Amino acid sequence: MNAPPVIELVDVAKTYASGSLEVHALQGITLTISEGEFVAIVGPSGSGKSTLMHILGCLDVPTSGAFHLAGDDVASFGEDQLAEVRNRHIGFVFQQFNLLAYLSAWRNVELPLVYSGVDRHERKERALAALAQVGLADRADHKPGELSGGQQQRVAVARALVTEPALILADEPTGNLDSTSTADILNLLDDLHRSGRTIVLITHEADVAGRAERLVQIHDGHVVATGPALVGA
Repeated sequence: MNAPPVIELVDVAKTYASGSLEVHALQGITLTISEGEFVAIVGPSGSGKSTLMHILGCLDVPTSGAFHLAGDDVASFGEDQLAEVRNRHIGFVFQQFNLLAYLSAWRNVELPLVYSGVDRHERKERALAALAQVGLADRADHKPGELSGGQQQRVAVARALVTEPALILADEPTGNLDSTSTADILNLLDDLHRSGRTIVLITHEADVAGRAERLVQIHDGHVVATGPALVGA
């Protein structure tokens, strides 16, 4: 029996109210992402990409429509279940690295495990293993201010990986990086994809999106095109 899609959106809309004004951020989004896919969601600023990211990451809820995550209706989740999904089953990588400046790299990476109640010894072991996976084993004791931008983003990727999530959501992960660091992060995402993880990459940059298998273009809250990407473009 085939596994359900990791992500299934059916006619999803999101409307924000500001006084008497309504902003339709997403309008009738229908999208399926299967296990092991590497999908880039692309569109200009204000197209609805970030809103879609927040819904996919269970950080926000649709105004209407259905969202199923690995076959489960997210609308049926309580707050505790949503928190568990965010912490254990989805790895987030953002444009802003969101590292705590006073903590070393490995202590930043272990944070999701702290929230999960994992014991101290296992937390450190898994954090160091995640840093080794992103090529930063020798920087485990360095604080963010002692690392380059590319290294800080790799720490953020290691933090996303430490819970061994099936789904990685990356929101403009190369937006603050130079070309060399951008290539490093994209190569890392390629490696994670080859290892079987499902990756959703949000970006407005065509060359970054070209690293995915499939492109989903959105504009003014609508999916306007979907199709294969030229990997390595």
